[in-house]
Amino acid sequence: MIVVMEQGSTEEQLQQVIDKLISLDFTVHRSTGVIHTVLGGVGPREVDPEEFLVMDGVRECHRVVAPYKLASRPFRPEGTVVSFGDVQVGGTALTLMAGPCCVESETQIRASARIAAEAGAKFLRASAFKPRTSPYSFQGLGEQGLRLLRAAADEHGLLVVSEIGDHTQIAVMEKYVDLLQVGARNMQNFTLLRDLGHCARPVLLKRGLAATVEELLLSAEYILAGGNYGVILCERGIRTFESSTREIMDISAIPAVKRLSHLPIIADPSHGTGRRDKVLPMARAAIAAGADGLLVEVHPDPDHALSDGPQSLFANQLQELVGQLRIIAPAVGRIL
Repeated sequence: MIVVMEQGSTEEQLQQVIDKLISLDFTVHRSTGVIHTVLGGVGPREVDPEEFLVMDGVRECHRVVAPYKLASRPFRPEGTVVSFGDVQVGGTALTLMAGPCCVESETQIRASARIAAEAGAKFLRASAFKPRTSPYSFQGLGEQGLRLLRAAADEHGLLVVSEIGDHTQIAVMEKYVDLLQVGARNMQNFTLLRDLGHCARPVLLKRGLAATVEELLLSAEYILAGGNYGVILCERGIRTFESSTREIMDISAIPAVKRLSHLPIIADPSHGTGRRDKVLPMARAAIAAGADGLLVEVHPDPDHALSDGPQSLFANQLQELVGQLRIIAPAVGRIL
């Protein structure tokens, strides 16, 4: 149930609506916009909207038909902006997150941070805990990697985004990481998502390898239902029968999410294609389609990377991409 209050409605009128929702066994989530306050009621029963439309201060009321309630566009029609101090994801400015797949050494991550900062990135991305398909592949440096990542980011004034693999890692990652990334394989790890709903850090939620847009939004719902509204979605490609690239970058998911949800969405063309020669074209397409930013892999020496070298950009390629985005951004009403 979504209840939109009139502009200028009083706190007393608002509380009366909240009390009624609670009396009907709804859990209430409040979203205060520039003009209107919206109350999202999540509960086990259907209620006639007329019961709320007759209440003082109520502008409109309707049921949310979609299975996801808090992630739906009507809950926050103006869209969500996730803020990290003076850096915003979901606003007019596009956000660039760049760095290697994982932290390999102090020298490597410091060089990566310099490359990212020189290109204008706001976030340094790298994993310290790296879930891999093969148990024999490099799994990351753990907390030592987090310390190196934080130090390298701080040296260049960058924020940190890093992947969390398990709910037991939340406490240690909160000490070093600004944005917790849930990888594609964990998109439906509901234990993790529930715990992240009570976390103080915003969450970057990647779409699963074979997940629909609806399933992605339902996973986001787990985090929102816990009270953490700092959720950023990420389109990172899905698996199909096509074999020319590792995954298929589903550009159409970006405008689909924009229509269905208020949450910001960025694109990961590195994982979306698995090949560095495809990263720039897909990045350009994603921004043109309405993405709020990019998550790209860049490495000081991709040919010797311990993970995902073939999809990691060289430093000059990242600079080239940024130059192209400065041309595309104004055409779609954005700035970089």
